[in-house]
Amino acid sequence: MAENDVISATGTVNAVDHADVTEMLSFEISDAIYAIEIKYIKEIIGVDQITIVPKIPDYIKGVINLRGKVVPVISVRRRFDMDEIPYDSRTCIIVLEFEDGEQVGIIVDRVQEVVDVKPGDISKTPDSKNINANRYIKSIIHLDNDIRLLIDCNKLINDDRGMII
Repeated sequence: MAENDVISATGTVNAVDHADVTEMLSFEISDAIYAIEIKYIKEIIGVDQITIVPKIPDYIKGVINLRGKVVPVISVRRRFDMDEIPYDSRTCIIVLEFEDGEQVGIIVDRVQEVVDVKPGDISKTPDSKNINANRYIKSIIHLDNDIRLLIDCNKLINDDRGMII
């Protein structure tokens, strides 16, 4: 067995081709598990001092100072039109960074783990408007008898006019 081989549930040895694997960070919002491609993750920090900015949408909690850079912070719960809950020791901000260098923080209930996702683990969201009512979901990931909802980071931080802040 080679270093990158994996033993499947049936006991057979399967070689893992890391070229076809995408790393994703999974996290919780309410009872659902979501994921973001690791390429967007700059860092994960605790919820600290968020400066409130007046007259902005309610899902934007404000801005933080991240080593001298002003970073807007979004509540994923509010963006998904869910009720807010009090922050606890596991609530954190995932700082996303985009190709243009723009950074945005998203507040999540709990960070879980980084998972390796193969193309066969990903499926499109159903076309039904009732099932795919959340336009921020890019696709569905099936891993270890769990379903994770892959977030479309660009749609999450943009509205019809572009970047939210």
